[in-house]
Amino acid sequence: MIVSKRHERLALNTRVVKKITQIPADDWNKVYPNIMEGYNFYKTLDETGLDQFSLFYIAVYNRKTPVAATACFIMNYPLDTSINGPLRRVTNSIRKVMPNIFSLKAVICGMPMGQGKIGITGDTDTVMKVILRRMEQIAKKNKASIVAFKDFDQAHTKILDPLQNKGFAKFDSLPTTILNVWYKDFEEYMTTLSSASRYDLRRKFKKVDGRVNFDLKIADAVDAGELQEVYKLYLDIVAKHDMGFELLPIDFFRMMPVNMPGQTKYFLWRLDGKLVMFLFGLVSKNMFIDYYVGLDYSVTHKYHLYFVKFRETLNWCIKKGACRRSIPR
Repeated sequence: MIVSKRHERLALNTRVVKKITQIPADDWNKVYPNIMEGYNFYKTLDETGLDQFSLFYIAVYNRKTPVAATACFIMNYPLDTSINGPLRRVTNSIRKVMPNIFSLKAVICGMPMGQGKIGITGDTDTVMKVILRRMEQIAKKNKASIVAFKDFDQAHTKILDPLQNKGFAKFDSLPTTILNVWYKDFEEYMTTLSSASRYDLRRKFKKVDGRVNFDLKIADAVDAGELQEVYKLYLDIVAKHDMGFELLPIDFFRMMPVNMPGQTKYFLWRLDGKLVMFLFGLVSKNMFIDYYVGLDYSVTHKYHLYFVKFRETLNWCIKKGACRRSIPR
């Protein structure tokens, strides 16, 4: 579907599409931030099908010149998303009987599994008025009661803060962490920690090093058999995590390396031939994004798998020369 509309007073055109390939890649890339979760990332989301979300894309033009672009999605937003612990288990039990009791349909600007981005090269105030107007029209058409902007970083403060004058409320979401990697090795990284943290990490690694032989494979993609193993661990961690938001289909993990060659990495840890942990990440020249992890909970705590993962991926970043390591949520 392609919907095009001219905003007479604002002298801008907008296109709303359901597939990003309905917008020329050059148009999108001219205005959207140069990040890994760009055109081909969204192309993969479109192709793999996220049942929880209806994705769409807004492109803004001044005549034929692109001046802005952003991604949005429609979903039944769970109001208990940020609840965890015993109360979340109660809401989960109630939802099994009444699936939508804690949900409201929402039109959300951003990305389901990461930080939202809006690319703007034109007048910011005018473009944001156009984008908001289109979102409100989409919300009305789809009988959505919420219009929201999800997980935008501080770089978007000047763009989004004026929305509070239009009735929007601002609140903190799940944090993003970024580690600047300037260390020559993991030991040097350890020196930046408190003595208590260093002691705790050394104690954990002492129980593993020389006693447990992990077989680590690092690859751009996984084969069919490995994919099934990866997805099983992914589903296990989704089931255990109280604050889940998106549930990815298996084709997401299969198609990402196809659409983003050279920008994906799989870390596979095996113990006695069995996959006990995986990490899926995105990589560029100077950034590694630690995206999804899966753990075999029967051995996770015994072998401190999460800390083994952190050490090995940090060592890989140091060796590769990546200057930053990001964990989206």
